[in-house]
Amino acid sequence: MSDSGSAMNGKVYIHEYIDIIGHNRGRYMYHMTANWSPTAQEERHQLCYGVWGVVGSTGRWPQVVNLWEEDGFDGLARSFGHELGHRDLQDPKLAAWWAAAAELRAGGVDRLLVPAPWMPTIEQACADGIRGDVYAHEQIRVPRGSSARYLDFVRRESIPVMHEFGWKLAGAWETALIDDSECFLLWAVPTWQEWADREKARRSHKGLVELEAQNLASTERMTRILLVEAALSPMRLGRQPSRTDRTEAWDG
Repeated sequence: MSDSGSAMNGKVYIHEYIDIIGHNRGRYMYHMTANWSPTAQEERHQLCYGVWGVVGSTGRWPQVVNLWEEDGFDGLARSFGHELGHRDLQDPKLAAWWAAAAELRAGGVDRLLVPAPWMPTIEQACADGIRGDVYAHEQIRVPRGSSARYLDFVRRESIPVMHEFGWKLAGAWETALIDDSECFLLWAVPTWQEWADREKARRSHKGLVELEAQNLASTERMTRILLVEAALSPMRLGRQPSRTDRTEAWDG
C-alpha cells in the first residue's frame, strides 16, 4: 500500500513468466532493463515495474518474471497499436533487440493485470523506498467472480499480519480477460531471515494461523515463489533504468 498520498492507481500491468535458455538469465535481465526499458519509456510510455530472477528451489528454473506498467487500457491500446501495426506484427526499429532477446529466451506466458486501486504505482513504490533482498510472489486462484473481493480481504486482513514479519505489499492485482478468478500479490521482504521467520511461524503464530484459515476458506489454490531483483530493476535503483546504466554498447 502506498504512503505517497491518496492517488488511486489507474494503471494496467503486463506480467510475464519468461523461460531462459541455458546460463543466460543475467544477460536477459540486463537486456530487458538497460536496452529495452529506456526505449519503451520514450516510445510507449511503458514503465518497468520490475525484473526478477526466480529462486529455482521455489519454482520453475531458469525463469525470469517481468512486470510492466502501462497508462491504463488506453495506454496499453496505444502500445499494442505501436507494436503490432506492421505487416510482420513487429516494430521494425526493434528488430535487432528482438533478435538479441530470442537468443536468450525460449518463450513465456503473459497476462494483463488490473491493480487494486490502493496499490502503489512504480513511481510511488520507489518514492516510498519499497525494497526487498527477496520478494515473495503469490499467484492465487479464487472462485469465479471473487478476485476484487479477495484483494479487499488482503488489504484488511493480510497486510497487518504480514507487517509483523517485516513484509511489505509491493503489488496486488487481479488478472484481466478471464472470469475474475485469479490474483497476484508481490511482497517485498527486507531480509532473507525475515522471509524465513514468516515461513517458520506458519503454524504457530496466531495471526498467521487465522489468516491461513481464512485463505483456505476463500481461495482454491495459492502458490508462492521467491524472486530476486535484477541489478537495474527500479525498486533496487529507486528509479527507472536509463541509457546511462548501460555497460555495453547498444544502438537503441
